[in-house]
Formats: sequence, C-alpha cells, structure tokens
Amino acid sequence: MNINLIVMGKLKEDYLRSACAEYIKRLGRYCSFELHELDECRLSDDPSDKEIAAALKKEAEQIKKYAKGMIVPMCIEGKQLTSPELSQKMTEAGVSGQSTVTFIIGSSFGLDDGIKSMGALKLSMSKMTFPHQLARVMLLEQIYRAFQIAEGGKYHK
Repeated sequence: MNINLIVMGKLKEDYLRSACAEYIKRLGRYCSFELHELDECRLSDDPSDKEIAAALKKEAEQIKKYAKGMIVPMCIEGKQLTSPELSQKMTEAGVSGQSTVTFIIGSSFGLDDGIKSMGALKLSMSKMTFPHQLARVMLLEQIYRAFQIAEGGKYHK
C-alpha cells in the first residue's frame, strides 16, 4: 500500500520533526510513504472571507497535483473514527483496489470545499482544535497504529 500525506506548510519545531520522522521510519515496514509539504498562501493579519477563500482555492490547486487514490481530507466536519475503524477503512481501500490512500491536512483556515468534495472519507481527529503541526504527528501515529491493528501487532491496546 502507498500512503500519501499532503500538508500545507513545513514543521517549525525540532521535536515535531523528530516525532514525524520516527513514525515515517516505522511506516516503512508497512507501506511506501510520500510526504508533500506545500507552501501556505500568505494572508494579511486580519484577512477577509474573500481573501481566505482565494487562498484556499490557490492551495487547492497545489494539493490536486499530488492527490491520488482514496482521498481523505482532514476537516472539522469530518467523521470521527476509532483507531480500529480507521484500520478497517484503510484495509478496505487496499482490498477494493485502492493501492494509495492520500491524507490531506490543510492550512490554519482549513481546506477548499473542492478538496473536501474529492474525499472518499472526510476525517476529523476530534471536536477539539489542534495546531496543524501537532495534527500531523497525531495522524502519522494513527496511520502507524492502523497498520499495527491490521497486522494484529501489540502496539494497539
């Protein structure tokens, strides 16, 4: 299976980069992994709704270049799954012939509706709000956990 992670922006903190690197290394046992860090659109300090919409549309054009297979946009209105449910969805994707699952984390203003509508599954981590950089670590951990669950590994308790 191929896992494709598209994110807006780069990680700024060393400890977050280290955590991501660890999970990416662990995922190497289970899948081919691609990370696409795309440039966020710069906005004014107090952007208007129109400015935000234009930025999200511009970011969407970048995202579409790398989105393939089963698309999973991360968005607040998405479905919340348990770790075993995520594992099952990923397994089902592979069994149904989707060799690639693409997870997408937008910028701090989210994702353009066009990207959300591409999603076979819209996923939410929680009703709580997390920094996008931390969400990346959390998502990588959950993808790793999903593979462990599918394998019957001891990581998931």
